[in-house]
Amino acid sequence: MSAELSLITTYGPQLLEGFRLTVLIWLLGSALAVTLGFVLGLALSAGGPALTLPVRAYVEFFRGTPLLAQLFLAYYGGPSIGITLDAFTVGLCGLGLYGAAYFAEIFRAGFASIPAGQLEAARSFSLSRRARIRYIILPQLLVLAVPASTNLLIILLKDTAILSIVTVPELTFQVTGMTLETFTFVEPFAALAAFYWALTELVAFLGRRAELRLGVYLRPEMRGAE
Repeated sequence: MSAELSLITTYGPQLLEGFRLTVLIWLLGSALAVTLGFVLGLALSAGGPALTLPVRAYVEFFRGTPLLAQLFLAYYGGPSIGITLDAFTVGLCGLGLYGAAYFAEIFRAGFASIPAGQLEAARSFSLSRRARIRYIILPQLLVLAVPASTNLLIILLKDTAILSIVTVPELTFQVTGMTLETFTFVEPFAALAAFYWALTELVAFLGRRAELRLGVYLRPEMRGAE
């Protein structure tokens, strides 16, 4: 027990900093992925060939190559072409750009699933483009995208552990350093797994709540069944 308390006292501040950085880089990377993914999904749905071809090339590259390889290319290969970025920037941008390729497909599928008849009816009532997007497209798109987006956010959360390979000092990096110094492997990594499990369960719960709320918003007759 005294040995465990000594480990907590010695490595506690580093682990807390790693926890903070893990959550921060996941939130920022996810925000980048969702925002860029929405723009790319819109381009795939409504853009012409001159726009969709480069966007499709981007999506296929980032979906078709491992995140680890992308991080290595950016962090270790960047200086060879005059681009030198710190580990945090590489990790944040790498996570965001990687996730954006998947979000682009989620939003593209969401746009494609909106019934054409609804849009034609809106045009017949002379609704503006902004009104069609606000009242017809976005509400349905959000409901359709929430389940897949929740799963992807969970994947991105777990992928933050990969960032330790390029020396981003997030939680996995701190735990690995702790185990190498103390030769204690089972307990730290068991605690690390429990941390990711708890956080993914929280994200899944929030995703289910968001899906329910949005569904009730679209179907007022379900309000009493919540």
